[in-house]
Amino acid sequence: MICNHKVLRGIIHDNVIELMEDAGISDGEQVEVIVRRVVPQARQPGDGFRRTKGALADDASWDAIMKKVQRGRKQERRSQQEDT
Repeated sequence: MICNHKVLRGIIHDNVIELMEDAGISDGEQVEVIVRRVVPQARQPGDGFRRTKGALADDASWDAIMKKVQRGRKQERRSQQEDT
């Protein structure tokens, strides 16, 4: 038996393991499974925000939205300065 292995993560639903990525194995092939529970690490405030870093970096529509927000904030600052 040739043993090629890789570590994949998945989620158990009843008695079925749903893999989170492609295993690269043809449908119907037999595999050997070793199950090890993944214990989540303690999370700190802001961790979720940090994990999204760069998620919208190449999204042109998001760039347009952020430019509109930035213009609105500049206008708000100008009007607040004029009021004082």
